[in-house]
Amino acid sequence: MSDTPPEMRNWRARLVTRAVHSYFAYARGMTMGVRAACFDVEGRIFLVRHSYVPGWLMPGGGIERNETAGQALIKELREEGNLVFGDPPELMHVFHNPRTSRRDHVLFYRCRNVVQTAPKKRDYEILEGGFFPLDALPEGTTSATLRRLDELSGKVPFDDIW
Repeated sequence: MSDTPPEMRNWRARLVTRAVHSYFAYARGMTMGVRAACFDVEGRIFLVRHSYVPGWLMPGGGIERNETAGQALIKELREEGNLVFGDPPELMHVFHNPRTSRRDHVLFYRCRNVVQTAPKKRDYEILEGGFFPLDALPEGTTSATLRRLDELSGKVPFDDIW
């Protein structure tokens, strides 16, 4: 468990993540999701805090049956932050996410000039969200989010593991 990120050391987070992915493994066979680094015109990144896993992370979620990755990305950004694209999203990398499931993959996008059409109200999934300067990220930003930002900035090469 030493390579387990801090935000997944919580037994509740692991249990919920395992339960959700067990269902998806049954329903889908292989799980695939989208996640996006969404930057506004000021260069700030949008992060969310979920009710069921600890930490601040980039918006995203699973791709449903009969849904394209692009459709899932639009849906997840709308649901998690009332976000819409400015520029077309750029697919940056495809990651394997074995900490969640041996069959899980994440399509990672960069979205620039993203606009929030209205403040996101708290709901059962999203506790809060907002745009943050890269030099003032909220306490509890997940290790995966920090790694993705380092990869996007060119500080480190893209890894294949989420």
